[in-house]
Parts: sequence; C-alpha cells; structure tokens
Amino acid sequence: MTRARKPTASALASRNQGSERHGSRPTIALGALNSHLGYFVRRLQVWIFQDFIRTLKRINISPAQFSVLVVVGANRGLSQAELATTLGIERARLARLLHRLEERGAIRRLQSSADGRRHALQLTQQGRTTLARAKIQVARHQKRLTERLGAEKHQVILEALRDF
Repeated sequence: MTRARKPTASALASRNQGSERHGSRPTIALGALNSHLGYFVRRLQVWIFQDFIRTLKRINISPAQFSVLVVVGANRGLSQAELATTLGIERARLARLLHRLEERGAIRRLQSSADGRRHALQLTQQGRTTLARAKIQVARHQKRLTERLGAEKHQVILEALRDF
C-alpha cells in the first residue's frame, strides 16, 4: 500500500487558482503563526466550545453550569471557595452561577457543619437528573471531537494539557 503524499506548494498554488475561479476560498498562508502553539490551541478551543455550547443548548445548560454540576456531583459538601479555585471561576461569577442552578432546583447550598460561615454544596435529585442528561449529550460531543482529532492525537493532547 502506497502512502499518499502531501501536495507541493506549487500544486497547492495552482489548485488555489483554479478554486478561485469556481468561487472557493483560496488557501491563505499563516506565516509565523504556523509555529505558534497558542494559535492552534485557540483554534481547537473555539471549535470545541462552539460544538460544546450547541450540544448543551439542547438541554438548556451552559458549559460553566455543566462544570459546576460535575464537580459538585463528584465532591458532595464542597465549599463555594473550593469550587471557585478548582474551576478557575471568580467568586462573584460563581455566586451568580450557583444562584441560577439553585433557582432551577439543581443544587442546594447548605450551611457547613464544620464552619457556619461556609456553604456545603450538593446536587439535588433534579441536579443529578440534569447532570445525567448532560453527560449523554457531552459524550456525543466527545465522540465528535475524538473523530475530528483521531483517537491517538486526542489522548496525547489530553495528557499533555492535563499535566500543564
């Protein structure tokens, strides 16, 4: 089995000239961006978030709300401060997020038995149901992402970023 070769620059240039006549967009050189990891990480992040937002929109939940539900579900009794630090969300924004989730009946803020000044967070039955529905949607999103990247690249990127 022979391996397909990448087209040369001149082949791409002549292909681009032909495509311009048919209304396709020409290939645009990236110049120095071609060696900037940040540029490509950002492009990937934009694709991931656009797909993630569309996916969760079906069940009326935001990516931030999903993250909160997942972490609170995995850490019953977590404080708001611990949650804010873990997710990298400023406390004022987290307070608004928690308020919305409380209004939806997804979480409860209970006074901590260890420290009356802090709230212990937990999912309600509604929150567990919402999280279960969200996880089904997110699994579909993850499948699309893995298909787009390829399983091996997906794993390599995940491990590299997890260590960051």
